[in-house]
Amino acid sequence: MSNVTAPVPMSRAGTVGKLVAVALFAAILLAPNPVAERSQSSVAQPGATAQPATLSLPAQRLAAVTALMAVLWLTQALPMAATSLIPLAAFPLLGIQTAEEVSHAYIDASVFLFLGGFIIALGIEKWGLHRRIALHIVRLVGSGPRRMVLGFMLATAFLSMWISNTAATLLMLPIGLALVSQLVELSRGDAPPTVANAPGASAIDRFTLVLLLGIAYAASIGGFTTLVGTPTNVQFQKIWAETFPAAPRFSVGLWMAAVVPIGVLYLLLAWGVLTWGLPPLPGGRRFDRRFFTDRLRALGPPSGAEIRMFLVFAVTAALWITRKAFAFGETEILPGWGDWVSGRLTAAGVDPEIAREAMHDSVVAIGMALAMFVIPARRDEFGRTEYLMDWETAERLPWGILLLIGGGFALADAFQSTGLSAWVGGAFAQAVAGWPVWLLVAAVCFLLTFLTELTSNVATISTILPVLAGTAVAIEVDPRLIMVPATIATSCAFMLPIATPPNAIIFGSGRVSIGQMARYGIWLNLLGVVLITAATFLLLVPQLGISLTTPPTWSQP
Repeated sequence: MSNVTAPVPMSRAGTVGKLVAVALFAAILLAPNPVAERSQSSVAQPGATAQPATLSLPAQRLAAVTALMAVLWLTQALPMAATSLIPLAAFPLLGIQTAEEVSHAYIDASVFLFLGGFIIALGIEKWGLHRRIALHIVRLVGSGPRRMVLGFMLATAFLSMWISNTAATLLMLPIGLALVSQLVELSRGDAPPTVANAPGASAIDRFTLVLLLGIAYAASIGGFTTLVGTPTNVQFQKIWAETFPAAPRFSVGLWMAAVVPIGVLYLLLAWGVLTWGLPPLPGGRRFDRRFFTDRLRALGPPSGAEIRMFLVFAVTAALWITRKAFAFGETEILPGWGDWVSGRLTAAGVDPEIAREAMHDSVVAIGMALAMFVIPARRDEFGRTEYLMDWETAERLPWGILLLIGGGFALADAFQSTGLSAWVGGAFAQAVAGWPVWLLVAAVCFLLTFLTELTSNVATISTILPVLAGTAVAIEVDPRLIMVPATIATSCAFMLPIATPPNAIIFGSGRVSIGQMARYGIWLNLLGVVLITAATFLLLVPQLGISLTTPPTWSQP
């Protein structure tokens, strides 16, 4: 797993990027304070939040820093990790947040979820388990490059429906990289498996890019198809119940019936965009099922270290999947072990609030990563015990990507604390007043998709949904017509590494550049706006029983 902080030679584009970034930063910082007129009607409606007439100075300064970092990230004029450190210096100096507040974002629980997941991935790679798993998968889904990409995307999306998209990506990334390594090795015979000097390297490079992006995008798409698949859906449920207490509730079954078709269409669309014109792999005709069966036999039986590493991998996956209860509608199919542990902690005298938050995916990731340092793997030639993980291997962690994630969290926290997200939402609500409903839905999807490229989708949805609820009531349309597609759109940001955890994890592999992610991502962002808008009227409206002419009685003030 490569480190994203490797030095990159400065180019003319990098110099231009620095100049543009500084100029844009200064222009926003020194511009007259923008004004957003308040809508008396929307403020008066239930669920709406009053918007400030002017953008606060900290929020304006944050917008300037965000523009600076966005340009530097996009042009890579500075190393990605270095750009990610800007909030630590800029926020306190500009009065946006204190040094203590901004530094908390860099030690968020999700950062440690990534750290633990990366250690487990390094262990899988260290003991060669990834090669065995990759060969099994290819034997099942077929050896054609498009079929392999589809197989990985389907598997990742299915996992992401029930566990976090972060965990799903962390599980699939080492397997995908192992598949690439195997293809390179097979194309070279017994030569070292490096992509750069392999026959047909350009085809393998393209396949690697498409496969890894497919994993990231499938994790985000799969997540929005269930109420438990992503925190934004959970937040939507909370805001919906609080804003419209008399409205019908969304059960897991109802949400899936309405949204899974959108997810399937989006997944196939993403697969088609990614694999369009994908060249055949070198020597691909000989990669039939029997060929991969022979390769598995050649590996021999799994070693003791492989078996133990697989058990760690399987237990981690099982703990992630079963941490929360499985329910369909009002029926609980499988209780979650996290709730059980929280209950035992409370019974033992632990503060209920602490006990409720004690179980997190990061706890599982770090706990299993630590276990690898004490689980014996084998004895070396001197009779000393080797363990599944050692610190020399762990030092290969992509520290730069952890800083990148921290920088993204710092921006997201500041967007909410300074009121910038609320101001953007309020200004948007005023701009779309009087628009046709279909255009309003498209504009909402466009705003949420591109806004969450730079902000936390949970923070964004928490801020924007109440504004949209008030807007829907003010213009007398069913709030579901706007709020449901808005919630889906926040999971569909595919351009930047900081947009979603899956994007960040895949970028951290060192096999995908930010330019490549942005080129594919912008097309999927735009196509997603069209797809979600069309699906709202063709699928959601009939499935949810939404009237396009009469607002529901429960939404009236």
